[in-house]
Amino acid sequence: MIEKIINKDEVVSFLDSWKSGVVNIGQTYTENNDFVSVAKDFISKHYNFSEGEVLFKPTFTKEVIFRNNKEDALSYFVKGNIPEDKGFAIKPWKKIDLLDVNIIIEIGYCFCMGVLELFPLSKNENTKVAFTFMLVKNTNDKLKIKVHHSSPII
Repeated sequence: MIEKIINKDEVVSFLDSWKSGVVNIGQTYTENNDFVSVAKDFISKHYNFSEGEVLFKPTFTKEVIFRNNKEDALSYFVKGNIPEDKGFAIKPWKKIDLLDVNIIIEIGYCFCMGVLELFPLSKNENTKVAFTFMLVKNTNDKLKIKVHHSSPII
């Protein structure tokens, strides 16, 4: 198997796409449009569920800690089959900033760690979340999340 080369510009672009995608789901929700389809597209674009296993520990989980399949990930982002899910992406957020991002690129993998500062649409109370992503390139040469772990900064 030939390992795919990952460069820092691709990683930064991917992270920007991820945060814009979360904001877009919420914007679509507030406009009373099909936010569930937008969320499904977001998950397909950013997570590697279609090509293998994904480990996903979302920020605000207590009862069902992990969302390691596409259906459970969708539930976390937009409310669904897991009762504790409130719809992380449909809060909604007006913007998400990346802070203190650290990137390690190895052959075939990339590890990102940093802080997401989330700005809700209707309040002035920002939320800070620490995150770690492990990214891989899929068969179409696109970066995807293989491991996602995040937790609130209290």
